[in-house]
Amino acid sequence: MTDFSRILETTGAVMKGHFVLSSGRHSDVYFEKFRILEKPDVLSTICASICERFRESGAQIVAGPTTGGVIVAFEVARQLELPAIYVERSEGKRVLRRGAGVAPGCKVLVVDDVLTTGQSVQEVCELFAPLSAEVVGIGVLVDRSDPPAEFDAPLFAAITMPAKSYAPDAVPEWLASQPVQDPGSRRLI
Repeated sequence: MTDFSRILETTGAVMKGHFVLSSGRHSDVYFEKFRILEKPDVLSTICASICERFRESGAQIVAGPTTGGVIVAFEVARQLELPAIYVERSEGKRVLRRGAGVAPGCKVLVVDDVLTTGQSVQEVCELFAPLSAEVVGIGVLVDRSDPPAEFDAPLFAAITMPAKSYAPDAVPEWLASQPVQDPGSRRLI
């Protein structure tokens, strides 16, 4: 079995310091997904474990949110020989754009890069309910949620590395005393 945690360390994907995450929460650990996404062989290896877990799920399409989830969705869909669909943000909501759509009853595998609060994944799952599509599973590269995120579909993480995060008004003094870095992208969209 591949030691994915070791891969994270050797690629430089795990960073230490004081970070404001895309969710707005603060943490002393940041997972720089682009250190994985920029290495196709590493990404392919990690995505293979997601594919193995959901190969028999009945999924008919793989969906991922912008930005990193798009690349993960492409690779998982490629390995499962399924179409991929990309969920974008427009006016603060997750939407299908550019003529994308799903048929009623379609079975969807939702994938993403790093799971912290589960907000992005939940937004994607909620998008498919009114379309009468069924989310049959959720696969992520890294699950850093603490406490663990919960969904209405089975969750699989290739790498589980819980990392404590704090609300902006609850940052402990030891963390608040460090310089803040804001590498997240959600607030930029």
